[in-house]
Amino acid sequence: MSSIDLKNIVKKYGDGFPAVNDVSLDIKDGEFMILVGPSGCGKSTLLRMIVGLEDITSGDLVINGKRVNDLAPRDRNLAMVFQNYALYPHLTVFENIAFPLRLNKGGLEEGQIREKVNKAAAMLELKEHLERKPGNLSGGQRQRVAMGRAIVRDADAFLFDEPLSNLDAKLRGQMRTEIARMQRTMGITTVYVTHDQTEAMTLGDRVAVLKKGILQQCASPRELYEQPVNLFVAGFIGSPPMNFLPARVEGNRLKLPFVDVPLAGALAEKVRGKELVIVGIRPEHFKDATLGDAHAENAVRFSVPVDVTEWLGNEQYAYIPYEADPGVQAKLEELDRELDGEGMRTQMVVNLDSRSRVREGDDAELVFDPALMHVFDPESGACLTRDEDKARQIAEENEADRKRALERAKAREAAASKQPQDA
Repeated sequence: MSSIDLKNIVKKYGDGFPAVNDVSLDIKDGEFMILVGPSGCGKSTLLRMIVGLEDITSGDLVINGKRVNDLAPRDRNLAMVFQNYALYPHLTVFENIAFPLRLNKGGLEEGQIREKVNKAAAMLELKEHLERKPGNLSGGQRQRVAMGRAIVRDADAFLFDEPLSNLDAKLRGQMRTEIARMQRTMGITTVYVTHDQTEAMTLGDRVAVLKKGILQQCASPRELYEQPVNLFVAGFIGSPPMNFLPARVEGNRLKLPFVDVPLAGALAEKVRGKELVIVGIRPEHFKDATLGDAHAENAVRFSVPVDVTEWLGNEQYAYIPYEADPGVQAKLEELDRELDGEGMRTQMVVNLDSRSRVREGDDAELVFDPALMHVFDPESGACLTRDEDKARQIAEENEADRKRALERAKAREAAASKQPQDA
């Protein structure tokens, strides 16, 4: 296991464009770190610099306290799992997994190689496939073979480059579980690149969100969701994404497209002097007021016409179009492009309880708690409602949870290893 520190890492190509620009990260021993962002944000380039497949223009890469900028990939003792599996089609599953062990001439005896391969195959449920060729396996099985090849190397860290993007939705869900279980069981430091924010939220101890080569925020999934630092992070994390609504500041109120919201306390001070802000409200924070569920004391109730509804069994989405204020239209369109959006019409998405009887064409009675909304500066994109104390508390709880999870996994592994001896 190992810690990986990135200190002011920069990658510039021949034209001088910084694909990665001054990124600093401290990846702890045994931590699962996710690098996430839209296409072209520099996440794969950053991963390739860690493993040694890309040169570092400036900055320091430190593994276990040792600067490794000039070390060849083979000397960094890192195991990489690629998007396309990179298996040898003419070799069996056993030989594919054993391949890195056989490269080490005279390092291991045949019995030791077989023991390591069998142990990795058992962990990944591949034992019955060891004599098969990759061409006869499913996509999920081939990805597990690639993971097995990484496991037997006894590397200091695992690096994954979008390993699940070639799989269908069901297999991606299953493989996410496999990767999470393997990482916790082995307690190995892992850096994982993905453009899928669902993978990022479900797998990562911490998630580093990148935009155009610049690190926006690195935090636990919960902190990213509840305490984003800016518009970009807030818009990237969450599915369906956060609603961004223009709001006029009029005295002690915010005038949203559908309703006025009272301003009070610290937020009133932060928006003083501004004419216009952007309000972010997550779809699930809207409720159907007619269901009679408990609402916060200061909840705001309003009526809106519903354009389209989607009923999914366990939940229902309602779509409510609106005209964006010209004062923030350009900013919202820029954000949409940054998030790989399609430039569709501005609309609010509401995630309702499946019991709701709201249907398209209806006027829906909705309610939400203003304490849950985020307010952003339309010029800088900074989140004016971020609570640093709450963010710090979330980070501390997340680190404690991570350590407990590693301890539980080690205890389970120790107990399992004793069972054959006791039998």
